[in-house]
Amino acid sequence: MAAIADGSTTAAGSNAEGKLLRFALKQDAIGSGANGLVFLAVAAIFGSMFGLPAAFLVPVGAFLVAFAATLLYLAGRPVVNRAAVIAVMVVNVAWVLASAEMLIAGWFPLAGLGAAFVIAQAAVVAGFTGLQFAGLRKA
Repeated sequence: MAAIADGSTTAAGSNAEGKLLRFALKQDAIGSGANGLVFLAVAAIFGSMFGLPAAFLVPVGAFLVAFAATLLYLAGRPVVNRAAVIAVMVVNVAWVLASAEMLIAGWFPLAGLGAAFVIAQAAVVAGFTGLQFAGLRKA
């Protein structure tokens, strides 16, 4: 049985209910971790391809690797903490909003490929957040 902890209360659900939430957290971890590792490994190359400075991509990459590790930890716990999942969703929403702001405000001189990448990854993060929300509601 999957269990969700809400501070002082624990709600147990069926395996199918907990599976969606754990799946969403793990998929978010895979995507975040992969992006983070690529940003760290080839920041200069990505920077020139996308129009993003390496000095921006390296700390973002480090954050994404740490975020991915946190997501894997949460997904692997016998009891998934509801407040922690909500915090993950808040971070994801902030990521999507910051991505939109980056495009609208023109923070960086993005190449066409860079703008497409920012839009695509924001859409994927929004999708992960939707899955996490659905999984949280079911659990």
